[in-house]
Amino acid sequence: MSAYGLHRVLEPQGVLPQQAWRLDAEPVPAPDEVIVAVERLNLDAASFRQLREQHGSGAAVRQAVLDIVEERGKMQNPVTGSGGMLLGTVLEVGPESPLGLKAGDRIATLVSLTLTPLKINDGLQDWDGEDEQVPCRGTAVLFGRSIAAVLPDDMSDELALSVLDVCGAPALTDRVVRKHPGGSVLVLGGGGKSGSLSLAAARQAGASRLVALVPTEREAEQVRKAGLADEVVIADARNPVAVAEAVGKQVDVTVVCVDVPGCEHGAILATGDGGTVIFFSMATSFSAAALGAEGLAADVEMLVGNGYVPGHAAFALDLVRTQPGVRALFEQRQTA
Repeated sequence: MSAYGLHRVLEPQGVLPQQAWRLDAEPVPAPDEVIVAVERLNLDAASFRQLREQHGSGAAVRQAVLDIVEERGKMQNPVTGSGGMLLGTVLEVGPESPLGLKAGDRIATLVSLTLTPLKINDGLQDWDGEDEQVPCRGTAVLFGRSIAAVLPDDMSDELALSVLDVCGAPALTDRVVRKHPGGSVLVLGGGGKSGSLSLAAARQAGASRLVALVPTEREAEQVRKAGLADEVVIADARNPVAVAEAVGKQVDVTVVCVDVPGCEHGAILATGDGGTVIFFSMATSFSAAALGAEGLAADVEMLVGNGYVPGHAAFALDLVRTQPGVRALFEQRQTA
């Protein structure tokens, strides 16, 4: 037994579950494991976009997800390497589990599907393949070092799942912005889930200037209406010169929440010397970021948002409760 789930790795041996090609997903708990009856998957944005672009129709996307889980015993997109998270009800708790969960708890996992043993039992028959939230009947396994949050009773499951899927972004944004008192903040992808939460977190942390960069006038109008930013600019985040021109004066902190590749150099150009760039997108090329900063002679600190900050779930849920603009954007996204 391993708190990290090493005993669930079928191949190759000697790696952690996230690195493994295939996991044992049988729903029989080790002493420190928790078995969950899965009700809904939330595919991460980069993975869902890639699947849609590759497979086209919803039916083909559905089959692709089924094939991945059947082959690998987990949901890990072979192209993006990313997965998502899930919602479900605790079925069984091993006697040595440290997670503090009990049978019957309705939870959202705060660890990636790329390392979560998963079985799908219903063929995803209730999912049309057109949305990143996937109704699902199956089972999943949480390890001793996994993380999960009991679902709140003051918001819908769908809303809570959307928030918890990206809860690491606002928590880390808050931490970084507080290290730049009164600083300026740019969020690439400010109209999305992680982007809107990051804007709200930066405002709460005391940012003096908030800039949201979005790709379309439609998204710009939504962010303006929500009141989340001081400036809303429109540009293709993959075009470094366009980003720099749209933002104007360089900022102290840039948060990248765009789910397409090629946004590294624009983020670096928009950030002043001594500033910080936080990459939350799973589409980020970290070699492009490092070599780009070197080639631009940019003295910026670059952080990988790893999705975990102590207290991140409660922090994100409280932002949605207390910031009407954020909640409106999330609910508008779900309605759409």
